[in-house]
Parts: sequence; C-alpha cells; structure tokens
Amino acid sequence: MNIAVIGTGYVGLVAGGCFAESGNDVVCVDNNAEKIANLQKGIIPIYEPGLPEVIERNMRDERLSFTTDLPAAVKKSLVIFLSVGTPTTPSGAADLSAVFAVASAIGKAMDRYKVIVTKSTVPVGTSEKIRDAIRKETKLPFDVVSNPEFLKQGAAVEDFMKPDRVVVGADDVRPAEILRDLYAPFVRTGSPVLIVDVRTAEMLKYAANSFLAARISFMNEIANLCEVVGADVDMVRKGLASDSRIGPAFLFPGVGYGGSCFPKDTRALMETGREHGYCMRILEAVDATNTEQSSRFVERVKRHFAEDIAGKHFGVWGLAFKPRTNDMRDAPSIKIIEQLLAAGAAISVYDPEAMEEGKRIFGSRVKFALSNYACLEGADALLLVTEWQAFRNPNFERMKTMMRQFVIFDGRNIYDPEHLREMGFTYYGIGRR
Repeated sequence: MNIAVIGTGYVGLVAGGCFAESGNDVVCVDNNAEKIANLQKGIIPIYEPGLPEVIERNMRDERLSFTTDLPAAVKKSLVIFLSVGTPTTPSGAADLSAVFAVASAIGKAMDRYKVIVTKSTVPVGTSEKIRDAIRKETKLPFDVVSNPEFLKQGAAVEDFMKPDRVVVGADDVRPAEILRDLYAPFVRTGSPVLIVDVRTAEMLKYAANSFLAARISFMNEIANLCEVVGADVDMVRKGLASDSRIGPAFLFPGVGYGGSCFPKDTRALMETGREHGYCMRILEAVDATNTEQSSRFVERVKRHFAEDIAGKHFGVWGLAFKPRTNDMRDAPSIKIIEQLLAAGAAISVYDPEAMEEGKRIFGSRVKFALSNYACLEGADALLLVTEWQAFRNPNFERMKTMMRQFVIFDGRNIYDPEHLREMGFTYYGIGRR
C-alpha cells in the first residue's frame, strides 16, 4: 500500500518506519527542509530505541523516503496520515492550526479518492473540521478516519509492532476496512482492531492518557500523605498492585509526570469540558497535584539545608521526562532546576541522552558533566530525577569520595533507604519513612 505520513516527530517517524517495515511504500513529509535533509542522510532527530535500525533498513530497501514535497506525496498515496503537532495554547486547548493547514494542502493536491487518517491527538469533533477544510479545496471523494496512537516513548517501535489494540474511528465501512488491512500484520497474535465512530476514537485517546495521569497523581497524593502520617508508600503501592482490580502499572510515586502527552492531553480534555459547560473536577485535581509535586521535592531539599541553598552545589541525575528518551517537554527536571537556580544554587547535570536538549533549555546556567560521577564533584547532594537504568546501581563508595556532603534526594524511589543509611548517606525518598 502507498502511504504518506505528514509530520516527522515521534509519532510520524515511528509510524512511517513501522509501516514500511511491514512492506508498504511510505513517504514521510515535513516542511522543515533541514530536518528532511538530515533524515535522508539517516540522521534521526530523536532518541528512540530501535528506530534508527528500522529507518536505515527500509531506506536501504527503498520502502521509506523523506521529502518536503507534500503535493507529490499526496498524489502517490492512498492513505495519508496526519502526524503534526498539536501543542497546548495558554488556555489549555490544543493548537490545531498545523492540522488544518495540512488538511487544506491535502485537498488542493488530491487527484483521486484518499483516506486521510488523523494520528495527531485532537479534541472531539476535529475530524469533522478536517473534513470541512478538505471539502473547501476539492470535489473529489475522500474519507477522514481517526486512528489515535498509544505509543510509550522509549518503547514506541515495540508498541507499534505489537499493539495492545488498534483503534479505528470511521463513519463508513470502506475506510475502516482499508485501515484494518493495513494493520493486519501487526495484530496477527489476536490483538483487537476496535472499529468505532470517529468522535469515540478521538475521545478514547484523551481518556486513556488522562486516566494514566490520574493514577500517577493519585499515588503522589498517597505518597505525600504517607510522609505526614509515617506510613511507607512502597508497601502501600505493592498492596495496591497485587489487587487484580487495580494492577501494578503507573503506581510509582515520584516528582511528577511530564512529556508530550500527559500534561497536554489532560489540559486539553479539561478545556473540552469547559467549552461544553462541564467541569472535569478529577482532572483539575490531577493537573494541580502534578504541578505541585516538583515544588514539594524542591521544598524537601530546602528544608534539609535550613531553607538556605544559596551557594550549595547539587548534582542532578536525569533531565528527560522518563528513561529511554531525550524528550524534555514538560519534564519535572526543568521545574526543579529552575527553582533551585532561582534560590541561588549551583547545578551540575547528567543525562545519558538529553544533554543536547538540556543545553538548549539551560544554556550556560548549569554545568553539563561528562558522566554521572563527574556530576557529583564537590556536590552537597545528589538529586535523582530520572530513573535511567545506569543510575540504579551506582558505586556509592566512589560517590562518597566526590561529594562534599553525603545526601541523596531520590525522586523516583529506586534506592534502598536502609542500605544507604548504613553507608553513611542521608536519604530522602518520596513517601518513605
């Protein structure tokens, strides 16, 4: 099948690469000429395990190509995926300007029947507006389908190749069957292809991300209360996880969620509620709890140092919002570091993949260390912010030879408090005694 994917961000690149991997001819389109030139050379702008190999293999076999020529890509393809960004506006709503601009361009370029598939996360009712934008430009037949993605950054290729489910929102049988055929290689083990109406598919994406965000904020609330009453959140978490009605996923307390999905999608769903006269009270609390969680972490640091951290030197491990990605969008590390800098602290940072993005955000205001150990030279404390695998079992004796004070603030609860205290460290976790 001939496919065009418009937008070469996380979703577009993964979708394009994986569709080509299953034998389709795929052209990925972007209006950023420099980005396309780099992709044509095999230079991937994001860190996503497994993706470079998929792209290199399919470019070599001439199933995958990259271009800035949107009209040519549209004319060549039967199915066209919209994977452009939908950033948050100041009100919390999704900015759909890029989506509608691409829709108009598709309408102008069409030469025969097309299936236009919305991969971008968009509010309920957007597909109808996309349909209207295309109809203004052409009298040719087409269908608009919603096909939300459910990819985890850091495991996106595996998620795409082996999905839990595929959701297709279509108001007609023909495009639904085309999408079912397209996804058939990915669901051979029995994962369902859910055919629903377009508005339901649009809502499902927001509902899924908002529910997962709610689980994280709920556990952070429980962790905060555990600190006050003297309970151990780790044991609470294990008790909840062993309940078959609840399960273990997304129950780890920490410094808050970030990334391109959870913050944006919860706020967009709240805004959709407001537009329709309905207050999403649970999501308002979810968002507020998440916003406060990073500040609570900083307040814990300040309390240890008697509210005076001016001149103190902190080593920060982790910049990305989660492991296995270089994405720092809405990352808790940004809020934490900015608050520490504002209080006069000196910061050294290290992240296995997000250093370049960190330099773009912080510039010369922080020191970028060559390794996690170098980050601790003369440090008054270590702040663990992202739970990269490389940080899980460090050489604590070596760390003591570098640090000025032996203090660890574990923002992800990955260390054993008793073990660290026996080694002479002062340890602070999230919701731990």
